[in-house]
Amino acid sequence: MSRPPSAPPALPGFTYLDPLGTGGFADVFLYEQEMPRRKVAVKVLLADRITGSAVKEFTDEANVMAMLSTHPAIVTIYQAGVAGDGRPYLVMEYCPRPNLQLRARRERFSVAEALRVGIQVAGAVETAHRAGVLHRDIKPANILVTEYNRPALTDFGIASTTQGVGEATGMSIPWSPPESFADPPSATPRSDVWALGATVYTLLTGRSPFEQPGGRNSGADLIERIERSPLPSLARADAPGSLQTALEKSMAKNPADRYPSAVAFARALQKVQIELSHSVTPVDIVDDQPHDGGVEEDDDGLTRVREIVSIDPTRPSATTERKHPAPAISLGDVPAGTPAFTSAPAPHASALEATVQRARPADAAPVVPDDEDDDRTMLRAPRVLTPDAPTPPQQPQPATVAEPASPSGEPQQARRGMPTWGWIAASAVLLVAIIGGAWFVGGPLLNQAAPTPTRSDPAPVPPNPLPNYVPPVDEVKAVQQGDKVVFTWTNPDPKDGDSYIWVPVTLDGAGDSVRTDEPTATVPAESGRTCIEVILRRDKGRSSDPVRGCTQ
Repeated sequence: MSRPPSAPPALPGFTYLDPLGTGGFADVFLYEQEMPRRKVAVKVLLADRITGSAVKEFTDEANVMAMLSTHPAIVTIYQAGVAGDGRPYLVMEYCPRPNLQLRARRERFSVAEALRVGIQVAGAVETAHRAGVLHRDIKPANILVTEYNRPALTDFGIASTTQGVGEATGMSIPWSPPESFADPPSATPRSDVWALGATVYTLLTGRSPFEQPGGRNSGADLIERIERSPLPSLARADAPGSLQTALEKSMAKNPADRYPSAVAFARALQKVQIELSHSVTPVDIVDDQPHDGGVEEDDDGLTRVREIVSIDPTRPSATTERKHPAPAISLGDVPAGTPAFTSAPAPHASALEATVQRARPADAAPVVPDDEDDDRTMLRAPRVLTPDAPTPPQQPQPATVAEPASPSGEPQQARRGMPTWGWIAASAVLLVAIIGGAWFVGGPLLNQAAPTPTRSDPAPVPPNPLPNYVPPVDEVKAVQQGDKVVFTWTNPDPKDGDSYIWVPVTLDGAGDSVRTDEPTATVPAESGRTCIEVILRRDKGRSSDPVRGCTQ
């Protein structure tokens, strides 16, 4: 029988809200932090447990979690201290969803979710191992769930260094490896690999690996089975044999026969995901011990190792540094169809090019290519200028050389009569010739630059982004007929070879799975509600997410 929680301490800057849980050494309370305002979980050591060794372990836990809590699958530690009543406390990230133990007892995880969670937590464990820390108490109850539905490993209370492999006190028997019960007990990274496998097994079956439903499950019974009995089958039609094999290897009796590391176990689960055509979950590893440049193993990009990165504060951001801002380009009053002009002619441009170049305003600033942009983004102005307004061609000026006078004494220009109109007419002819020549040269090029699509060239059909997606079944309905309940459902996308896997769900957990080719199942009526979960199974072992249906 669980004890009532202890009195929550008064913490400056925090307001107590509710109790969250009790344990053998500490209680956890929900507080609201005032600055910044947020809900936090506060773990407080019990008053009767305040001894020199207990306080040291509590302090070690705070230091270990603070060192590792930047990992996305490890609970974040905000601060630690000692309350006014003398009890040490930790302020942690608040994870509002039920821990994985509570959820696994209520419903079995789908194979897809169990693989995803196993890989994410394995990345956290590998990160701890690379920092020289063994967890030694990995189990579903120590995996919380954040607001964003991500697993978060917690409770490093009995963690130790990878070099200190002495007593394994405080372990949880159902998920502990055989060496934990040896004389003397020992713990290594492969001990955590065992606990990882046992945790994934629990998510898939709803019970610890060597727990027997309806049988004797005392500590002594479990230890005897852990040391001598083979790993029981998952007994799930939707779980491939490769998953059973991976769990058996992770939980081999001899540590030397297990996966050598948590990341090796994660890669085995990734291979199962590939076999089932699931999305492959990357392994996140935070490594503050950079390697010497060698690659440990080719993992096809499925492992993301993040080292500590130093950022040069003197270098401006590539997205804000604009050494040569491009001027705004205004179309102004340019008529539609006005050709664009290049920023500068070639040294030996033709007369036509030189004439067109003169049409650009003399004070228009050239567009400078932003070659300093490291992002290579499409933020650069085109290397083409459009004039703000058309400029009429400059009229040729008559020569300033004096002409000889006529015998009568009048200049020859006066005798020619209205020579200005002749210059205007000649200029108009020249302008028409220039525009016609430009159109003659540029028109075919413009037509070639943008070919008109024909009906004989249909647009390509984009590939299906989810070719292996298996949709869940629809409308799981229940009809009670005497002491039986008949469930029916529909297949939203029937394919050849489709079958169904259904599992009865009771207050005691999920039952044995049944495979059928028909969209119906009959089960005994339970007192209260009767429920089942249905999975659509397709060729090559692909399956959908489970859908639950219950009587009213």
